[in-house]
Amino acid sequence: MLVTSVLSTFLSVPAGHAQQSSEPLPAVRSMVVAPAATTLERQFYGRVVAKETVDLAFDVGGRLDRLLPEEGQRVAAGATLAVLELDGFRRSVERAALNLDMARRDAERALRLSERAVGPESRAEDAITARDLAEIALRDAEAALADATLTAPFDALVAARLAPPQSIVPAGQAIMRLHDMSELRVEIDLPERLFVTYGGLDDLRFMARRPGGGDLPLRLVAFQPDTSRVGQSYRVTLAFVETPSATVLPGASVTVLAQVPATGTGAVVPATAVLAQNDQSTAVMMLDSEGPALTVREVPVTITSETGTSFVVEGLETGAEIVAVGAHRLTAGQAVRRFTDLRMTDD
Repeated sequence: MLVTSVLSTFLSVPAGHAQQSSEPLPAVRSMVVAPAATTLERQFYGRVVAKETVDLAFDVGGRLDRLLPEEGQRVAAGATLAVLELDGFRRSVERAALNLDMARRDAERALRLSERAVGPESRAEDAITARDLAEIALRDAEAALADATLTAPFDALVAARLAPPQSIVPAGQAIMRLHDMSELRVEIDLPERLFVTYGGLDDLRFMARRPGGGDLPLRLVAFQPDTSRVGQSYRVTLAFVETPSATVLPGASVTVLAQVPATGTGAVVPATAVLAQNDQSTAVMMLDSEGPALTVREVPVTITSETGTSFVVEGLETGAEIVAVGAHRLTAGQAVRRFTDLRMTDD
């Protein structure tokens, strides 16, 4: 009789209830609400540029006799870069010097004759003018001789040799391209939206990150107050505060991290943690462990977003535990368990 009673009791239990009790609780990935962030970080593509990139040319024309440094070579300020054939310029200096000596003698003779009233005074004045012109011609010839040697105006890196040796080059033709390496800079395109949001660049802090290297601080140098036609962005120029390694050269790419002040006072949560209600309100699912089981309850919050990938929520206390992923599949009061990891089990 006892066996029959127990069997009848087991059979009287609803099948759905027996199946429900055997199903595991849904696992949820949770997160603990951290204190409100004071800064937000944005990443930009940056390109290393020299302080200045200039094309050097001779002020005089002639045959290019020597082109000294090779491309990629570093040169000091004042170092000789290129030299024209100098024989013709030296002859011009000698000719101008001889003409000046002759003009000086003529001027002295004309002055003596004028003082003795033997020669006209106008002839003496013409001789003095000819002497002065000869002095100017000598200075011009000496300047042309000096201009036939091209020197580095600053400590530089040779970017390109633009003319072959032994070629005839006119005055003003570019001979060599140099990078001014006294200060390396980074150029980025800053979106107009970010610029307007923070009212300028004074509150932004920039860092440069190179693959395999640490972060290097950057300082603001200038920005171009004219947006590009395609991306509506401003060209911003930054400079390395500390001298980077020798492997950082003009044209290299870097990742620029911009730290911007957070405008909200709430906590940052991923977009997957936010529930959008039909009345356009928002909420999150908070884990409640006060009872015998772990349950979830719905907590209304207000949200703002500055990055588009995460939300700043108001209405949560620091240290509260909320559902980070899959909150839309849960209902208030539902029992859950924390997701720990993925385990492979043998059948």
